[in-house]
Amino acid sequence: MNSLSAANTHFAFDLFQQFKTSKKDDNIFYSPLSISAALAMTYLGAKENTAFEMEKVLHFNEVTENTEGRTTTDDVEKLGNVHHQFQKLLTELKKPTDAYELNIANKLYGEKNYQFLQEYMDNVKKFYLTSVESVDFSNAPEESRKKINSWVESQTHEKIKDLLPKNSLEFTRLVLVNAIYFKGQWDIKFDKKNTLEKEFWLNRDTSKPVQMMKQVNVFKFTSLEDIQAKILEIPYKGKDLSMMLLLPDEVDGLQKLEDQLTAEKLIKWTSSQNMRDNYVDLYLPRFKVEETYDLKDTLRALGMADVFNPQRANLSGMTGMKDLLLSKVIHKSFVEVTEEGTEAASSTAVVVKVRSLPTHPFHCDHPFLFFIRHNKTNSILFLGRVSSP
Repeated sequence: MNSLSAANTHFAFDLFQQFKTSKKDDNIFYSPLSISAALAMTYLGAKENTAFEMEKVLHFNEVTENTEGRTTTDDVEKLGNVHHQFQKLLTELKKPTDAYELNIANKLYGEKNYQFLQEYMDNVKKFYLTSVESVDFSNAPEESRKKINSWVESQTHEKIKDLLPKNSLEFTRLVLVNAIYFKGQWDIKFDKKNTLEKEFWLNRDTSKPVQMMKQVNVFKFTSLEDIQAKILEIPYKGKDLSMMLLLPDEVDGLQKLEDQLTAEKLIKWTSSQNMRDNYVDLYLPRFKVEETYDLKDTLRALGMADVFNPQRANLSGMTGMKDLLLSKVIHKSFVEVTEEGTEAASSTAVVVKVRSLPTHPFHCDHPFLFFIRHNKTNSILFLGRVSSP
């Protein structure tokens, strides 16, 4: 699964470069994995240059080797390791657990006048654990919109509402929707009694009061002297997932960190070889981030143009015809970070053989980056920037 996780990490950073340009000092939060998985369902039905562009933008060409002479069957059999790897990954992520709530919701909604090929329907269900649903975009766009929004709401514990705005589905043939909801419990909880009001510095001159959680404990930690930044891993209950925090040393050091950050560097910096157990004095603000992205222009800027173009789109692997195109890719994400954690009884065994270690300060009192990783598959589920909690 390494090759797919590497491809998704590269795609995650391509998206981040686009978002940070348009959202200069804003919070950013999205799920590269959810977007990639949902687009991969479209790629499953793409042919010729449409497929080639998608493959390149999603870095699937780094996972698959043979890109010549494709058909839908070729895609599944020869190039199918992308789809097989997604099947394995999504199956892994959907395993039931009481440690955290994670729901990745992907769905394709197609105009009912378009008959989808049975082979495509079967493959979407098999590899992406989802389905294509027929709706009447032509005669009942608002009803279709409400139906889609209602489904997303039910998938995300009612945290994500009104994904599609009013009058957004006129002249639509196909809508690809993905929504993701996550709520995790820390492996070692923050004691609410230690939460205090502290200043969070938006820049050198401006601060705002925030509720700052506090914990002194053993965490995997590394200091990057040349980048002037530190990285900390906070495991969630069960340790399947971790939040990785990337904190610049300087209040206004985030721009420099972002400019130097690449997928390769991140993989290297956060590898088990690089992170060591250390006693850390951690301050982390409570924060809640909800973001919505219309990804059409972003994906076109990255090189995925044909799939949106009425003259050039080739999604004939879905319907057998070339008259289908992708109209919208909308992504909405929600995360909430609080003190909540496990019961005290199961959080006592961590501080072992480390009392002689010096305590490293890790005070997130200025803008920082974070991502949430599924450790077993090394997949980045979420990537975000907190500029203002």
